[in-house]
Amino acid sequence: MKIFSRKSVAAAVAVSLSAAVLAACGGGSQAAGDTELSLVGFAVPKAGNNAAQAAFAKTDAGKGTSWKESYGASGDQSRAVEGGLKADYVHFSLTPDVTRLVDAGLVADDWAAGANKGIVTDSVVVLVTRKGNPKKITGWDDLVKPGIGIVTPNPGSSGAARWNILAAYQHAIAAGGNEQDASDFLAKVLANVEALPGSGRDATTAFQGGTGDVLISYENEAIFARQTGQAIDYVVPEDTLKIENPAAVTKDADPKAKAFLDFVLTKEGQEQYVSKGFRPLESVEGVEIGTVKGANDESDPFPTPAKLFTIDGDLGGWESINKKFFDENDGIITQLLADSGKS
Repeated sequence: MKIFSRKSVAAAVAVSLSAAVLAACGGGSQAAGDTELSLVGFAVPKAGNNAAQAAFAKTDAGKGTSWKESYGASGDQSRAVEGGLKADYVHFSLTPDVTRLVDAGLVADDWAAGANKGIVTDSVVVLVTRKGNPKKITGWDDLVKPGIGIVTPNPGSSGAARWNILAAYQHAIAAGGNEQDASDFLAKVLANVEALPGSGRDATTAFQGGTGDVLISYENEAIFARQTGQAIDYVVPEDTLKIENPAAVTKDADPKAKAFLDFVLTKEGQEQYVSKGFRPLESVEGVEIGTVKGANDESDPFPTPAKLFTIDGDLGGWESINKKFFDENDGIITQLLADSGKS
């Protein structure tokens, strides 16, 4: 079974073009001298991006900027840009979704050369539950119990899904299991999956609509849901995976897109994302966290897990991960999804 096909590029472009029209910011005529920038990204950080855009527009470098936005599943969005969707600035879930554009000649080879290594937003994988946590979910092992319905996005289209499923896999390894034990654990998790929506945001929407008992998601997505009045709770597992989301400007981007990327990597820029539930980058000094509405503890919103796995430190990096877990023919996750009958 193939999780996705290159043949879907044209369809992804069409969908993303429609999304760009629907999500366009500052529509209508522009004042003389204003600059409209095109942002193509995955759905989860939209609120953070919009906060950063508003703050950027108040700076000398950002004066007169407006945005045309397209949001969707990270992999689909990356393939859409590869297929011709205009983008000045891209913000994806996974580093490979940017390197796809490097390989296509659309983003410079040195896009990740800075201290932040191309990353602009950080989070961790969490477990979102119904208000009051009626199923008493406390960690990964609860996901394989009978009667637990799980919602997580599809790893074929969604970067969020890959973070989620790798966190579950690494939990089994950290508990003393070997690779077969971890695969067996994932098979049990997938057996309890009730829905595999196309993106992280679509998964949140499905959960909010009543599907499942637990949603595997980003911490910032859970915090933002509560900021917008959703009656949910969330658990930061004792062991979980650090989420690192990259951004880049395209080679033919307006110079103000690079100015925006520079702003995002400042103290003020990072604080906009923190306000929407993202953890600040370690490479940016002096970021004030303060109170974050919607967090479990608003005055101490980002607890340090007992074990925080990383892609490079624990799982061998994305090149190895994509081959081992997500190869279209014999990746571990590809095979497990095929065996489960879910796609």
